[in-house]
Amino acid sequence: MDSVAESSKNRKRLREEEEQQQKEEIEAEETSSTDQTLSLVDSLTFSDTMVALRIMRAQFPRIDKVSIQPFILHSQLYSSVKDRTQVDRELESLRREKVLRVFKLNTGQDDHAIMFLDDYLTQVDRVVKRMEEKKQRNLEVFEWFKIHVIDNKQDPSIDHQELRLLLSHGGKVKDEHISLLINAGLLTRQLIDPNMYWFAIPNIGSILKGLSQGRKELLSLINRQRYKEMMLAPLEKKRLRLSLLDMRFHLRDLIGSGHLKTVNTPTGLLVRVSKD
Repeated sequence: MDSVAESSKNRKRLREEEEQQQKEEIEAEETSSTDQTLSLVDSLTFSDTMVALRIMRAQFPRIDKVSIQPFILHSQLYSSVKDRTQVDRELESLRREKVLRVFKLNTGQDDHAIMFLDDYLTQVDRVVKRMEEKKQRNLEVFEWFKIHVIDNKQDPSIDHQELRLLLSHGGKVKDEHISLLINAGLLTRQLIDPNMYWFAIPNIGSILKGLSQGRKELLSLINRQRYKEMMLAPLEKKRLRLSLLDMRFHLRDLIGSGHLKTVNTPTGLLVRVSKD
């Protein structure tokens, strides 16, 4: 009799846990949906870095043509949190706590992308799955990379010797293993020193091309206006032809990098090209 009662209690507890989990998932989806639809006018600035990162992750444009997890540009954080020292301090803390990773981009000297670690690992898994479908050999290196390299090295770069050393904790490292990581888009050689690698985000190439072109297109659009300025609300609704990223993404980027600035007016926020 006791075992029947115990079994009934367990079923009830499991049912309650499932209901609670479903409730949390629905709330998370609703929050994400709300974040996605918030206009830039309502969500330009935030109180702290983590809040800004989560909102901008939720607002990352949905890109059908490219399989990419959400990322945030360092410049976008500068446009969203007024205290830049606070941003850098909190970003460094989150990086050391392995909440996120920072990647150097080839689109500009100071361009860095930020990706939550869970999203990055998902991106790596997608690459592995694609390699498996192609019947690629030496795929064990990806597991070594995740467990021994990503987990132990939070810096944006790594030298060849340290890379081989960390990978060797997983097994015997061959040159083919390193080549596979480079071909998969997880590492790129540094031009100045070929013995140094940047950690990289796979599949980001076409998006970075659009990032550079979108920046030029947006600045050109505002420069063509009579006073080189536009109201933010109508500007945000415009579409860029040359970038897979949306207008909101580019506006945050160019405001944070100082190419654009916002001015409060009685009729709303104005976006103006910064004078050189």
